[in-house]
Amino acid sequence: MSEVVQAVVKDKVSVAGIQAAEERLKEVVVRTPLIRSMNLSERYEANIYLKREDLQVVRSYKLRGAYNIMKSLTADQLQNGVVCASAGNHAQGVAYSCHHMGIKGHIFMPITTPNQKIKQVQLFGREHAEVVLVGDTFDDCYYEALKFSEQHQMAFIHPFDNPKGIEGQGTVGVEILDDMKGPVDLLIVPVGGGGLAAGVSTYFKAMSPQTKVVGVEPAGAPSMKKSLDAGQKVTLDQIDKFVDGAAVKSVGDLTFQICRENLDDMLTIPEGKICTTILQLYNEEAIVAEPAGALSIAALDFFKDEIKGKNVVCVVSGGNNDITRTEEIKERSLLYEGLKHYFIVNFPQRAGALKEFVNDILGPTDDITHFEYTKKNSREKGPALVGIELKNRDDFEALVKRMADRNFNCEYINDRPEFYHFII
Repeated sequence: MSEVVQAVVKDKVSVAGIQAAEERLKEVVVRTPLIRSMNLSERYEANIYLKREDLQVVRSYKLRGAYNIMKSLTADQLQNGVVCASAGNHAQGVAYSCHHMGIKGHIFMPITTPNQKIKQVQLFGREHAEVVLVGDTFDDCYYEALKFSEQHQMAFIHPFDNPKGIEGQGTVGVEILDDMKGPVDLLIVPVGGGGLAAGVSTYFKAMSPQTKVVGVEPAGAPSMKKSLDAGQKVTLDQIDKFVDGAAVKSVGDLTFQICRENLDDMLTIPEGKICTTILQLYNEEAIVAEPAGALSIAALDFFKDEIKGKNVVCVVSGGNNDITRTEEIKERSLLYEGLKHYFIVNFPQRAGALKEFVNDILGPTDDITHFEYTKKNSREKGPALVGIELKNRDDFEALVKRMADRNFNCEYINDRPEFYHFII
């Protein structure tokens, strides 16, 4: 870790620091709206408010922390420029800050980063941002960026585990309490590395201690949940990177300490549920949310009995969603909702077998959406990979029974991800 980082980490996160960050950030951030959702409020019989950080300048809250860190550094610390590692949102925040402050930034991103996100970083940073693609994962990229910052004596702008960054993210909480006309009974905050949750919870615990503050993270990357349950920071061996804005193998040292003290609960949300929420937000609210941005709203179902008649705030953390992911989002949603099912079906290798399957096995509203089959004349039966979409999840048992009754031997593979991950 560079000397610059060590000097900053010794500071503590405080309400005064968050309030100072709010003043500092006024020159660059948008004061994002706090909007009452009519659809969600009616669905949950509560007052559901959305803090729309997807409408921030760089379409996520990350600008707040990045800019606050950089503005807190001295001219000597900034003279060689800055370095960061990010798969997307933090990179855009640092790039925008570099352009605004006229500072050179080296933005390290994984080789696997979608081209759309790379272009956004270049757009926000312009001539002040140099994108460096390295490593297949964020962790690979992060260590290369750290090494580069130390070799060239450049300030490293950490994506979440920096007190000034945490205080910058905490300004989201300042705006929420300023704009709410009544008490906040429940605040739901997405968690990746933990910077947003640490900052907002610090402010709320001091200024609105009666508020229940809950962190939510994807089930495929439960690094904060595992750490809190273990009572110490845990590094995961593997993660599902789908919720890229909140999928980290390890949370920060400082963010873990703060979240352990301030969070009242920590919840994990299945990726499929997040996908269903993304689609609902688009169709019902005209909100384009990235997977991490939909996390807090996806959690509402898990609190539906508790929140009736109460004031609930969900932080929509970002809206940097790549349109090329739409089909995967739909697929994951259908699988989670029990509306999409995959089978390996052993078809008799005779004329009319497929016609019989369509006529006698499928229900009136069932639809074949995937079919792979190669005829092999040396065998009586041939396997086919069949994907079937249902209109109602309750139709599944009847479908399976008809297969058995008609002697269509099959193997169900939805619960065998090593197979259907090749399809999605």
